[in-house]
Amino acid sequence: MAKKGRPSRYTKAVAKEILKRMSYGESLSAICREERMPSRPTVLRWVVEDYHGFSDGYAKAWDLRLSFMADELIDIADDSTNDYMQKEGKDVLNAEAVSRSRLRVDTRKWMLCKLVNRFKDNYEEPKNDDKEEKFVYVTSSNRD
Repeated sequence: MAKKGRPSRYTKAVAKEILKRMSYGESLSAICREERMPSRPTVLRWVVEDYHGFSDGYAKAWDLRLSFMADELIDIADDSTNDYMQKEGKDVLNAEAVSRSRLRVDTRKWMLCKLVNRFKDNYEEPKNDDKEEKFVYVTSSNRD
């Protein structure tokens, strides 16, 4: 009889799909809700144990996910598509849509702030003789 349930064995294909989807902004929880994907604890075990080098890919996917979330903040804030609706022949504010957009922005801002603060003491400043411009780079290699 074939064993049923979620896959728990590491495969390159599954790992690649998880990292790709995370880098496009999808949460690990959402990815792991799918029956064909391993559970969240299984994936996190792959990270902790650095199974087949998975933790480096996971850190890079997280960096890309943060960038995606920052871009998304601007997209949500600039999208006024549903801010107004027609009611009795007049344009009226759609408070529900505006509140929902505010919640989406605030949630992403909170998450980004938490993650940036977590890494703010771990940064690399590039060697630059030109004092006019300074950039700070946070990399996955200098995280806690």
